[in-house]
Amino acid sequence: MNNSVSANPPPSASTETADWHVPVLCTEAVGLLRPAPGRVFFDGTLGGGGHSRALLEAGARVVGLDRDRESLERAAGLLGSFGDRFCAVQGNFAEAAGLPAVRAAAPYDGALLDLGVSSHQLDTASRGFSFRHDGPLDMRMDPSSGSPASDLVNTGDEAGLVRIFREYGEEPQARRVARAIVAERERLPFMRTGQLAALIEKVLGRRGRIHPATRVFQALRIAVNDELGALRQALATLPALLRTGARLVVITFHSLEDRMVKSFFRLDSEQWLDRPEWPAPRLNPDWRFLDLTRKPVEAGQAETARNPRARSARLRAVEILGAHQEAAA
Repeated sequence: MNNSVSANPPPSASTETADWHVPVLCTEAVGLLRPAPGRVFFDGTLGGGGHSRALLEAGARVVGLDRDRESLERAAGLLGSFGDRFCAVQGNFAEAAGLPAVRAAAPYDGALLDLGVSSHQLDTASRGFSFRHDGPLDMRMDPSSGSPASDLVNTGDEAGLVRIFREYGEEPQARRVARAIVAERERLPFMRTGQLAALIEKVLGRRGRIHPATRVFQALRIAVNDELGALRQALATLPALLRTGARLVVITFHSLEDRMVKSFFRLDSEQWLDRPEWPAPRLNPDWRFLDLTRKPVEAGQAETARNPRARSARLRAVEILGAHQEAAA
């Protein structure tokens, strides 16, 4: 279901906790987006509303989108005081370009994607994202649609599970884990995060601080939510919602996402293409971006000390070109 969400009264003080989701690289992202009164921005991953709040406090308008109804309603309540300068919409950012409420505010002066799961989702056992808290093996960003991770774990064939663990989790022991899962589920289907994490730890052993189930849980989450497919579609369609001079900022948390964003931005930021067999360089027909971050922006020591989850964050940004392309052509 993709629809606007009315701002509810803010949650009580007991539930309005700072750790619902701490916005990562907020100062850097907002600085690149350059919010100001009269400007309008699209936040494709509203989450706890931290990035949107910073944009709103600078006087801008914001359309915030999220797949998670719970996160969306809470953010709508917290940001409701900004009145009609804020609009919350439920949906997948991959489909943003087709949502009427999102299209109605276009063209935007900037857009932000803060990928991955929120702190609240990770820390809520009933959502099933983390092995640190035993809960149902779910992992869906939108619990009202799609199939939970338990379906994938209990019905996927061994070869399919190997591919998922290897491609999405970069797990070197993917085959051993998949084989053990297929054998164990004949005795008892996997329904709990703790059950799956315990099996993986038994198979791989535990050495160092990183839990051996980390890569497998990441892989399952990516597969269940089609995160890479959604990112690919969003990168292809979001620029059409942005005006010339607008900026697109993307924050990633693992190498698969970062490589995709880097490649997409880099390819369309090259004005000239050259090949050994060509007599001279040629103008890139896909040139439409000015790359603002040749090297990704990373969190500093102060931020990672406050929020350890920021350690893996990588921010990349581009500016949408228009007249520059026409002049060059």
